Amino acid sequence: MGLFDGLRRGTVQFDSGDASTNAIELTKRRAQISLTKQDAATGHLRVNLSWRMRTSDIGGSQRESLLRHPFRALKPPEVVGHSQSMVNVDLDLGCLYELQDGTKGVVQPLGGYFGDVNAPPYVKLSGDDRFGSGSGETMYINLDHRDSIKRLLVFVYIYDQTPAFDRAQAIVTLYPSNGPRIEIHLDERQPQARSCAVVMIEKVKNEIVVRREARFVYGFQAELDRLYGWGLQWGRGYKTKVDR
Repeated sequence: MGLFDGLRRGTVQFDSGDASTNAIELTKRRAQISLTKQDAATGHLRVNLSWRMRTSDIGGSQRESLLRHPFRALKPPEVVGHSQSMVNVDLDLGCLYELQDGTKGVVQPLGGYFGDVNAPPYVKLSGDDRFGSGSGETMYINLDHRDSIKRLLVFVYIYDQTPAFDRAQAIVTLYPSNGPRIEIHLDERQPQARSCAVVMIEKVKNEIVVRREARFVYGFQAELDRLYGWGLQWGRGYKTKVDR
């Protein structure tokens, strides 16, 4: 296993979501939803990863400014969009897949495994956001082929070796073909974690179910594989260098 690896609960029905945001947040207490019951188990399910960094974590200690301006302690931490000039962290979106015919594999930027949305595995990553952008990283899952899909584990990992889940306000958002979007906030304090199993999408009794995992690990894809029993062979992986 290299430094970077190359290659269960009750159902809750959809409701109308938060009236102000038209979103449903999956939490520990409310961890699972059925896309089938919302008539959203067809078409393309869009999965987006985005994150922001707290300026207090980027700029170091604010003790001096608080001494001069004590009332700043009452203000919430300022949050700004992430960029390469502010923080050296590269969050990547990936997906372990298992099809009904037994085919298993991974879709991820590392190694250039971007997948295919119209052919197996019916999962495609749109690209690799290395420097930070407003759109983040996006993956598409073709649920018109749901009968071919057994389970999909969407995960996030930190490529550049810098554990930063405790500083990055990462969120994974699912946009079904019908109904409110689904949000999973990765806001638990896990300063040493380098990977996180975010959400499992699987076929359960003829329903397509989305289940929150939010399971942080200190290793990379091989450790997620071991925890969820995928059984793939992993090796050391790299990204090609690109010019900004």
